[in-house]
Amino acid sequence: MLVGLVSDTHDDLDAIGAAVALFESRGVDAVVHCGDFVAPFSVTPFDADFDFYAVRGNNDGEWAVESTVDAFGEYLGEAGTLSFPAGAPDRSAAEAAASVDTTESVDVAVTHGTSEVVVDALVDCGDYDVVVHGHTHARAVEARGETVRVNPGGLPIPVEGADDAFHVAVLDTSVVGAEAVTSHRFRP
Repeated sequence: MLVGLVSDTHDDLDAIGAAVALFESRGVDAVVHCGDFVAPFSVTPFDADFDFYAVRGNNDGEWAVESTVDAFGEYLGEAGTLSFPAGAPDRSAAEAAASVDTTESVDVAVTHGTSEVVVDALVDCGDYDVVVHGHTHARAVEARGETVRVNPGGLPIPVEGADDAFHVAVLDTSVVGAEAVTSHRFRP
């Protein structure tokens, strides 16, 4: 199963369109947004041919973001957990779920990442295979023990350590460890 990972899109419809197009071309089964849409109009482009999940970011000032996500996806609030089948990426989500027993899943914790203490606690507790967060606008993939921490990146911002281009990531649940994540770069 393939899962698109995106964060910190900040109302940039060109970046959002590029991310959705990439996810559709890769045939992802689901997309997880780690917050900071900012306004509801930048949520609706994710109403595409994949399951959609999102958490609240610190810049999501309009509470209508929640109802907009819930119109076609699942809003997880400040943080949430998801479980994806560990099946091969060439099967649909329904086929993978039907053929994989519950012990063969990839457990994912999702938060925006405003608190490094919370992100570190989620990674270090060992309850999750993958912890996904955003906030820093700096892509990262780090294996700690049996858990992989992923920040897909975000729009470039003038903050030390932030990426110089927009990035998203794709998680392949049939692969274990940091190698399960591929990063994709858009415009400088």
